[in-house]
Amino acid sequence: MAKIKITQIRSKNRKPERHKRILAALGIHRLHQSVVHEATPQILGMVEKIKHLVKTEEVE
Repeated sequence: MAKIKITQIRSKNRKPERHKRILAALGIHRLHQSVVHEATPQILGMVEKIKHLVKTEEVE
């Protein structure tokens, strides 16, 4: 399965609690921090909810 790299590019301050929890569930704790995850439907759904806060790119 493909992998995606998720990088936080915008602050989570003044955002809904739900968005903050999604970032934490993805393992992102700081601005400009990157994590790599499998591109499962669950991960892609989480990324879709916070697409205005993160940048994604395919990794292989």
